[in-house]
Amino acid sequence: MKLHMQILIALGLGIKRNWHIFFGIIAGILVGIFLHSHPSALVSTILTFVGQVFIRLIQMVVIPLVVSAIIIGITSVGDNKQLGKFGKKMVLYYGIITSAAVIIGAALALIFKPGIGAANYIAENAAAEVQASVATAMAQQQGNILNIFLGFIPSNPFHSFAYGDMVPIIVFVLIFAVALAKVGDVNRPIVSFFESVFAATMKITDWIMFLAAPGVFALTASAVSSFGIDIFASISKYLFVLFLGFLIQLFVVYPLFLKFFSKVSVAMLYSAVAEAMMVAFGTASSSATLPLTIACCEKRGISHKISSFVLPLGATLNMDGTALLQTVAVIFLAQAYGVPLEPFLVIQIALLAIVASSTCAGIPGAGLITIALILNGMGLSPEQLVAGFAFLFTIERVTDMMRTLVNVTSDTVVVAAIADNENEINYDLLNNPQSYEEIA
Repeated sequence: MKLHMQILIALGLGIKRNWHIFFGIIAGILVGIFLHSHPSALVSTILTFVGQVFIRLIQMVVIPLVVSAIIIGITSVGDNKQLGKFGKKMVLYYGIITSAAVIIGAALALIFKPGIGAANYIAENAAAEVQASVATAMAQQQGNILNIFLGFIPSNPFHSFAYGDMVPIIVFVLIFAVALAKVGDVNRPIVSFFESVFAATMKITDWIMFLAAPGVFALTASAVSSFGIDIFASISKYLFVLFLGFLIQLFVVYPLFLKFFSKVSVAMLYSAVAEAMMVAFGTASSSATLPLTIACCEKRGISHKISSFVLPLGATLNMDGTALLQTVAVIFLAQAYGVPLEPFLVIQIALLAIVASSTCAGIPGAGLITIALILNGMGLSPEQLVAGFAFLFTIERVTDMMRTLVNVTSDTVVVAAIADNENEINYDLLNNPQSYEEIA
């Protein structure tokens, strides 16, 4: 199938699956323009309430989603002999690519400062509250660097769960998940329980994203009614920074990675997995794209043994596009609210983005769901940043589609590198597009 046809199909899928989101954005802009000229206190109050409900629903699923995703991801590997052969290499490669993503995101956000223009639309009292919260959190953490790491270990995990302290929660869950993986089949009742939790949480997330249209409508209308259509001039720089970061990841980081760690041609790999890349863009879901990703790799030269092990874990744990987006988004919010971006804070944002992205489900909208984890580490909650989140949600669908394309491409890059290292690639097939099988 020709590339232009794949692009048209991707766009068609994107519109078909997400028409209600696009409708919510457009309707929100139109209603916001009308309300900006004809203010209504009652309507503005209702819009603000609906937008806050949407954000609270997102916060509600963060902990069960993160906990169940980590436990399922780690226990699915367990003591599998494959882990000793190339599992460690998989973790190393994913770590390298995700670290590059957050460094690129942080550098571009600090250079272009996308949040500065949005600062004009943030109320002074809201900005002052956020600045004070971050300053307090940073002072406590910088006062004794050892206490930061000590604070990562929960003395009472239930206390951490009750108060939503995400980093201690993740540390406990990681240790617990590794222990479950090591005890063998006796873990099945607990793992089955968390598989059920994950499935139920995914269903709740589906419901929340079904409500995304009114939520995005309310946030967009509220923002435009308060600030006018000029709000999009501020968002444009944020979009530019994100897209530039994604392009660098796709056309600089991945080619260099393949050059250093394998002999796979990036052009041939992108040609082989083009369908998966386009469908990832159209669906904004790496999980929904996973069967197609596996099919593209296996039918075009990468062995089943490698693909069936690496790609499912990658769709769960490897989210470098999400990490880049979250890094830029949090720095955007910090700049919008006038928070001083000291080196210590930037490093903390980058590290937490790696953790948050690794716990992110491969579904539409998940990138902004787990951003609460990063904010929590800064002493903040999404509720304190409602106006700032209005900017992010206004264009969330567009950025979500692009970051999913990057996530899925990253998975294929890593699986190709590992397959090459293990001599599990049929290069006669990979380098011969004319012999590719059609993906059903």
